[in-house]
Amino acid sequence: MQKHLNTVLAVYVAFVFLQSLFFKFAGFIGEPVDITVYIFQTVGQWMTDIGLGAIGSWFGQHGGLLIGLAELVASVLILVPATRFWGALLGLGIISGAVFFHIFTPLGLFPYTDLSCTSEGCPAEKALFFMALGVMISCIVLIARLRPRDN
Repeated sequence: MQKHLNTVLAVYVAFVFLQSLFFKFAGFIGEPVDITVYIFQTVGQWMTDIGLGAIGSWFGQHGGLLIGLAELVASVLILVPATRFWGALLGLGIISGAVFFHIFTPLGLFPYTDLSCTSEGCPAEKALFFMALGVMISCIVLIARLRPRDN
């Protein structure tokens, strides 16, 4: 198992990033997905509220595309063994931002919106944060295992 750990972690990170691309790109190729609009507009508004007006406004409108493109690049890099370290480093940067915004902004750990909730609750909302933590841990482990060493 130790022999394949890097590959398993890389595939997990790429899976999480790649499966979210539809949601991030949907607004640019058709109708936006409501939950994605909610997330990026909430973070954009928070940025505006703390004095980052121009950045907040831009991020609220285009953040999904920017983050989606970065996740696509990270996924390609992390799936190629020769560039896996750099993909994990980029992935850690991306997911650290996501975790930060979930913890320290009005978005919250489990953003509530009626958009994805049913009578059983909002399972997708909770999965989002826990998947982000899984990606963060996976990237940290990959970086530790693959970091260049002086010999």
